[in-house]
Amino acid sequence: MRLLIILIFWTLSAASTAIYAAQSDADKVYTVGVVPQFEVRKIHTIWRPTLDLLEEKTGYRFILRGSASIPEFEQEFIEGKFDFAYMNPYHLVIANEHAGYIPLVRDHGHKLHGVLVVKKDSGITDPSQLKGKTLAFPSPNALGASLQMRQELHDNFGINFTSNFVKTHDSVYLNVLLNEADAGGGVQKTLNSQKDQYKEMLRVIYKTTGVEPHPFAALPEVPVEVRNRVRDALLEIGQSKEGRKLLAEIPINSIGPARMDDYLPLKLLNLNRFYVEPHQ
Repeated sequence: MRLLIILIFWTLSAASTAIYAAQSDADKVYTVGVVPQFEVRKIHTIWRPTLDLLEEKTGYRFILRGSASIPEFEQEFIEGKFDFAYMNPYHLVIANEHAGYIPLVRDHGHKLHGVLVVKKDSGITDPSQLKGKTLAFPSPNALGASLQMRQELHDNFGINFTSNFVKTHDSVYLNVLLNEADAGGGVQKTLNSQKDQYKEMLRVIYKTTGVEPHPFAALPEVPVEVRNRVRDALLEIGQSKEGRKLLAEIPINSIGPARMDDYLPLKLLNLNRFYVEPHQ
């Protein structure tokens, strides 16, 4: 009888533990950081529907944690404050070195190119004409729009210019339109999102060499099974018409797995010459 009681006790205890673990798993909240290429409200409009669908498929909860600026975002991922983060490719190199972030998925449908824009009526048609001019960039470390753009203008054209960092891609285009800058660095995604009347007044005069696009990455402290479930759910979302439409807003047009090896070629560009460490 005593043995029977002990067996019943252990059975009930194991069942309770399993139920508690399942409840804890379902109640777990993970933070998601997104590089602030746009203002916070626009980022929430883009990302919240995808995260809602991800919650349905995984059973986890995801809180979108906004950063006021790209440097603030950089400091936060260096400190490992996001469980998951959507970041530019060179950010991943830095985030992997400092906090161990692991890429899960990326867009397999395009390469990331920085674009250099001028006002259409400016008369500037080539980067060599920008010697001594003022150029607007969203931040020092925005990859295509700023970091790689400044590297290529320096290495490929040998020009010196004044850099004005204006926090967002939207502000870059506005500075060019208002004649506050002679040219500005952005990426095709953010240029395409501008109002039609703005786009009609801008002209692209240069594109950087293409690199693999922004990854969605996870902190290594996130359990492997959670990372795998999130990765698989995102890949599944990319298989449906509704899911592809949501991902295209990010934009991820053809989602697929990501590996750290995809981004190692960035180390060969010696971008650390232009990278600015975020302030503590």
